[in-house]
Amino acid sequence: MAQPETAWDPHPEPLTVASAPAPEYGSGSLADLLPTLAAGLGVPDMNAAITELTPADRNCVFLIDGLGWEQLKAHPEDAPFMTSLLATSRGGTGRPLTAGYPATTATSLASVGTGLPPGAHGLPGYTVRNPDTGELMNQLRWQPWTQPGAWQPYPTVFQLAHAAGVHAAQVSSPTFQNTPLTRVALSGGTFLGRLTGEDRMDLAAEQLAAGDRSLVYTYFAEVDGAGHRFGVDSDAWRGQLMYADRLVQRLAEQLPPRSALYVTADHGMIDVPFDEQHRIDFDEDWELSAGVALLGGEGRARHVYAVPGAANDVLTCWREVLGEQFWVASRDEAIAAGWFGPQIDERVYGRIGDVVAAARDDVLLIASEREPKESAMVGNHGSMTPAEQLVPLLEVRS
Repeated sequence: MAQPETAWDPHPEPLTVASAPAPEYGSGSLADLLPTLAAGLGVPDMNAAITELTPADRNCVFLIDGLGWEQLKAHPEDAPFMTSLLATSRGGTGRPLTAGYPATTATSLASVGTGLPPGAHGLPGYTVRNPDTGELMNQLRWQPWTQPGAWQPYPTVFQLAHAAGVHAAQVSSPTFQNTPLTRVALSGGTFLGRLTGEDRMDLAAEQLAAGDRSLVYTYFAEVDGAGHRFGVDSDAWRGQLMYADRLVQRLAEQLPPRSALYVTADHGMIDVPFDEQHRIDFDEDWELSAGVALLGGEGRARHVYAVPGAANDVLTCWREVLGEQFWVASRDEAIAAGWFGPQIDERVYGRIGDVVAAARDDVLLIASEREPKESAMVGNHGSMTPAEQLVPLLEVRS
């Protein structure tokens, strides 16, 4: 059937900042999950913001890195157990959570562990400028070294739960035990390192049973890794999804009495084609680079730091060049729109770009010379589209 002709607008309007789907901070974001569980455990000063959840004496959060809501729904044959739990998501509503902006690992793990949005915990991107040094700081790899407690001073929910007499534990790869990101985002109680996924599931179940009130976290990274290298829906990615599904079932079948298992993720992911139309190279674009002192963030969620006095010109140029494919905002516009949460701590304000650009279409703003490894990734994430922003909150109770 022939498609009706549509008028082509040679001068389409740029995307408005208000049209970006800001995360559900305060009611349905990753930052609300642990405070809700801790409130049900009687931890003081915790708010049960996700009102759909029912308290349990023993709570386990299993975070599968990179497994977004849309990717899970699109692969029922590869994840039959998790697919059977879709209706349980978010307290039986069958709805997802929002990750928070940007939808990236360092930001999301800090939101999970501290129970705070990025504007408060202060990890608002993959790389951001350190206002004290003027350097870009990679918050996933923690390079260059920055004092963790100064960068993120708030206690984690695990620390608060432990102080309130709750048995708190993290079961993850030994690689993460002493990293600065773990220290600022996930420390508190006991860290137990195990190499295999099966060992982590078995130990997580043991740790749940170790207290009358328990808060346990466990983690699996390989779905994300396969997506970055080979793409979502590649054989490698689907294989890791199958394995993650078996891990979830293994843990669910070992839950001690009075337990609730919550399966979630830090972000989703999309594949971006390798051509000039979909991958715009900042390092080869004189317009976009004019007036820019530092390029932060990542391909779908950029922080742009202008040379002194050039912020307005950079904003205007980026809107003209990218505004039909990216939501492009000034720092204050992004803050006012709630991208980073309802509050921005003073120490965090200067970490946010003078210009913030979030991709709506399946495009990347790569930097082939500055970021060769990141620019070569097949699967990407960071922005506020449903494929990146929505994450499951599957539930199993015993």
